[in-house]
Amino acid sequence: MLSDRQMKSFKNYCKARGTTPNKLLKKSIRGYTESFHISVPEKYHGQHNQLDLFNKETDTLSLFE
Repeated sequence: MLSDRQMKSFKNYCKARGTTPNKLLKKSIRGYTESFHISVPEKYHGQHNQLDLFNKETDTLSLFE
């Protein structure tokens, strides 16, 4: 969801470019909506627990250990 200010900026940008918000969004995400219908390349997968900041036994922050 966009804030009021973001929505106004978005609409102003579309008006300046001579397009509609819907067309701009569709064009922006086309690569994702048309390329991954079979499978998603590994580089786009999120990695679980990419950074462990907490000690799992004590549930405390362990930045400097």
